[in-house]
Amino acid sequence: MAGRAADSTVLAGARVVLPTGTVEDGRVTVESTRISDSAPEDARVIDLPGHWVVPGFVDMHNHGGGGASFTSGTVDEVLHGIRTHREHGTTTLVASTVTGEMDFLARRAGILSELVEQGDLAGIHFEGPFISPCRKGAHSEQLLRYPDPAEVRKLVDAGRGAARMVTLATELPGGLDSVRLLADLGVIAAIGHTDATYEQTVEAIDAGATVATHLFNAMPPLAHREPGPIAALLEDDRITVELINDGTHLHPAILELAYRHKGAGRVALITDAMDAAGFGDGLYDLGPLAVEVRDGVARLVEGGSIAGSTLTLDTAFRRAVTVDRIPVEDVVRSISANPARLLGVDDRVGSLEPGKDADLVVLDEDFVLAGVMRKGEWIIEPKTA
Repeated sequence: MAGRAADSTVLAGARVVLPTGTVEDGRVTVESTRISDSAPEDARVIDLPGHWVVPGFVDMHNHGGGGASFTSGTVDEVLHGIRTHREHGTTTLVASTVTGEMDFLARRAGILSELVEQGDLAGIHFEGPFISPCRKGAHSEQLLRYPDPAEVRKLVDAGRGAARMVTLATELPGGLDSVRLLADLGVIAAIGHTDATYEQTVEAIDAGATVATHLFNAMPPLAHREPGPIAALLEDDRITVELINDGTHLHPAILELAYRHKGAGRVALITDAMDAAGFGDGLYDLGPLAVEVRDGVARLVEGGSIAGSTLTLDTAFRRAVTVDRIPVEDVVRSISANPARLLGVDDRVGSLEPGKDADLVVLDEDFVLAGVMRKGEWIIEPKTA
């Protein structure tokens, strides 16, 4: 249930994950919309023994949820999709688009930018149309185009300051110049849906690329004579790698490989969610393409390629800890602090520190979501004895 913004609330008795580590029997104080370092005597106390309190999740790659598409939905539908992910712990969210006509994407950027200005979204991510037809995944090949810097700039400008990331196949004509342009504009250049060689990927990183879009997916596999982009993206500390931890996109051994080589400070857990996240199986549209979701797995009706995910970040968190055995503190960095830093909002969100927004998630002892607070307001209030 939703609740009003708390004037003064203390969450007590839980394991609290701070940037410095986990505090047993910790306390988090909320004053109005922010985290505070002290509480008045009349503060409401919520006892949470056997629970965890972690920062609200930050999803930097998300196409929709709750039956709503960020690429094509109305404003009300987009807001419904945002609410769906908030109910699963994502208190900060970037809306991702899929490949479409340039004018259509520019119009969508204008619509989404208004939600950024209102504080409902943290930014816009353009995934396509500047990607490789060889690694297009669930993108329409007919609408793909080279990353001409002028066209890249057109989309960024259409976002009116809300563009946060553009995914590019940087080996295509114009790719490196577009990376340099994005770096100059303060927009993340992400390498993805790429058929690049190892050497071409190194060039793109040197040009200013800083993120790998869903590493391992939609790119050549690692090979002993042709290491391709994966080796370059794993070895370079300037790159943060996105990982989709839904049990479908990546084998647990691959997730471990990424953490082992990158370290927890250079991993961002994302959903790459489409409309069906938090909604259910059925037929959907992803941009101009038809998608069937069966048993929670989204695939194109034509061709069968995986088409995003139905993942929510509470599931990604729980899987990372219970299946992949990643330390809780490392998962918190990957799902909150790292994406917040990349998006340039780590002064407000991404960790439980005084002065930051009171965005937090309460998990039970089995890491099942029990509560969500955003800016001091309970989206889901934890049940107490």
